[in-house]
Amino acid sequence: MSLSFEGRVVLVTGAGGGLGREYALAFAERGASVVVNDLGADVKGGGKNSAAADKVVEEIRAKGGKAVANYDSVEDGEKIIQMALDAFGRIDVVVNNAGILRDRSFARTSDLDWDLIHRVHLRGSFLVTRAAWNHMKNQKFGRIIMTTSAAGIYGNFGQANYSAAKLGMLGLANTLAIEGRKYNIHCNTIAPVAGSRLTETVMPPDLVASLKPEYVAPLVLWLSHDQCQENGGLFEVGAGWIGKLRWERSQGLIVRKKNQPMNPEAVRDKWDKICDFTDATKPISIEESLQSVVSVLSRVDSEGDVGMNPTASTSGINPAEAVGKKLPRTTFSFNHTQCILYALGVGMSTRDPDHLRFLYEGHENFSCLPTFGVIPSQDAMMGGGLSSVPGLNIDFTQVLHGEHYLELYKPLPTSGKLTSEATVADVLDKGSGAVILLDVNTYSGDELVCYNQFSVFVVGAGGFGGKRSSEKTKAPLPPPQRTPDAVVIDSTTRDQAALYRLSGDWNPLHIDPSFAALAGFKAPILHGLCSFGFAARHVLKQFADNDPSRFKAIKVRFVKPVMPGQSLQTEMWKEGNRIYIQCKVKETDAVVLSGAYVDLYDSSDASLEKNIPGGGLQSELVFAEIGHRIKDLGSELVKKVNAVFGWEITKDGKSTAQWTIDLKNGSGSLHKGPYKGKVDVTFTVSDEDFMEVVQGKLNPQKAFFSGKLKVRGNIMLSQKLEVILKDYAKL
Repeated sequence: MSLSFEGRVVLVTGAGGGLGREYALAFAERGASVVVNDLGADVKGGGKNSAAADKVVEEIRAKGGKAVANYDSVEDGEKIIQMALDAFGRIDVVVNNAGILRDRSFARTSDLDWDLIHRVHLRGSFLVTRAAWNHMKNQKFGRIIMTTSAAGIYGNFGQANYSAAKLGMLGLANTLAIEGRKYNIHCNTIAPVAGSRLTETVMPPDLVASLKPEYVAPLVLWLSHDQCQENGGLFEVGAGWIGKLRWERSQGLIVRKKNQPMNPEAVRDKWDKICDFTDATKPISIEESLQSVVSVLSRVDSEGDVGMNPTASTSGINPAEAVGKKLPRTTFSFNHTQCILYALGVGMSTRDPDHLRFLYEGHENFSCLPTFGVIPSQDAMMGGGLSSVPGLNIDFTQVLHGEHYLELYKPLPTSGKLTSEATVADVLDKGSGAVILLDVNTYSGDELVCYNQFSVFVVGAGGFGGKRSSEKTKAPLPPPQRTPDAVVIDSTTRDQAALYRLSGDWNPLHIDPSFAALAGFKAPILHGLCSFGFAARHVLKQFADNDPSRFKAIKVRFVKPVMPGQSLQTEMWKEGNRIYIQCKVKETDAVVLSGAYVDLYDSSDASLEKNIPGGGLQSELVFAEIGHRIKDLGSELVKKVNAVFGWEITKDGKSTAQWTIDLKNGSGSLHKGPYKGKVDVTFTVSDEDFMEVVQGKLNPQKAFFSGKLKVRGNIMLSQKLEVILKDYAKL
């Protein structure tokens, strides 16, 4: 589907020619109302002329588009935005494209050369964007494009003034991306390489002619669209090529020792190591940048020169000894009480009738929430098993749960005894810490029920010379670059952590204010696995009708803590049977779960058949699917069918299940077990033959005449079954 800007109002500064003209034409062609701003000055900022903007507006209108011309300087940002409001009633997109050049070698750069460049590029972008900012905040939407250049990123001879202003625009954009995020205002920066009056001074004519502005405009339009969720990005673009840039930092080295002065000779002697980009890190925030510096304070006691992370002997990590080692086996015995307590712990409530199947042991479809699968496995972590592993001499007060993956091989039982076996799958050196991958397989008897992978980050335990990545990692994945397909907002309670901890996570960080204060929190925080449970059940309700048999796997990265009482906002993107998710705190817009996804089993019986517990009936899955259809189309089916159908399913010659499909009363319903009302027609068939009919392998007429399918009641009504079972049966 093509990208449309119908109903959007776009301002392009410097739109009288070159890139700006191309942007304005492209936006207008896709339905946007465009404010074409251009002062009409020459390349050095002199003069003023309305012809350039007028000509572009005429081009747009000649093609049936909507546009107005504006001739104000970008230093009159308020006037420009007011024109957009007067002409079109709103402002949605600002493309800061206006620019001039006053190239001089640094020694010859005058005050005017410096000031005029900054007034147009940096100050002008600030004033125009500031004028639009509150309007974007109020409407909860805005897209801002800043235009930097290769000169700003890398520097260029004769362009000190221009380079400084252009890199300043990148810094401005990065902060706007942070401040605007919670208002759905995204700000990105482009460094275009295109033929224009500004590039004529630094490129040969034939190259200028070949680098067409039309090869840059598509990126600007995508970054400006509401489907694009990119925010705070920096992109080089030209000739049809687009690349994203990010900062890179060497591992670095600590060159001071406790109670000794730091001197330049130590810096000189270790300069090669300081500048070594082997296993470089890629910080993306001030927090990540400061983390490495602050962590130095806890490691200065080390003898000798150390990297940003402790040496092998300091860290106590030896992958060769640890990897492959098994932890002591753990056993978890439980009944329906623990299942219900867990469901309450992750926010389920009797206020929602759909939750009753997870909260009431007497419910006909009583089930265990799929994410309960983390509970029996966490004993391997919390029971002290890691401390028994050779090569993992770590400080357990510095252990953080970084990521988690859970996969189910069958629906979880609601009671019984489960046994878990944990293995250290890998140990990674992340510089500022170590990552331990712990694989836990959980069995019911000899049958594998679920698999968990704990990704455990040990602060300050890196620097032992290990590898940084592993093929054994269940990697997090970013969501699609478009608006979410569904958003669910759910409030936690002040007692959410106190309730969740009863499922077995007794860390005082989640209940004791004094302990939380020692960890740097104002109050006890919510368990990451509690937020994990909230997000998973949001997906289960939104895309799987709360059917736990549809749930296959979930992966999350824990980013930031949640305070009990805050609201969790789960954003979901459906791509086939994979649901990408991102979870935020609604009140702060802070992302708490990232790189996350849930995999679902397909709803068809063929895909779900492998998920049936041993000894179960295959037909149950078909009736479950019929139940989903009735929920979605019940009223419509009642009008078409107006009958009640009964099914008796047998196995080994014995009646094992009864189902009633009521499409006569209300909006329709599906019942399992004895039915008190009147049934119009009843079918009796074995579970095996039922599936043969459903899959089209057995003709229903042949089944009837051969005695495999028995019918009593109004046999003519069987013709209406196709309405119910289409896509699943040939009846």
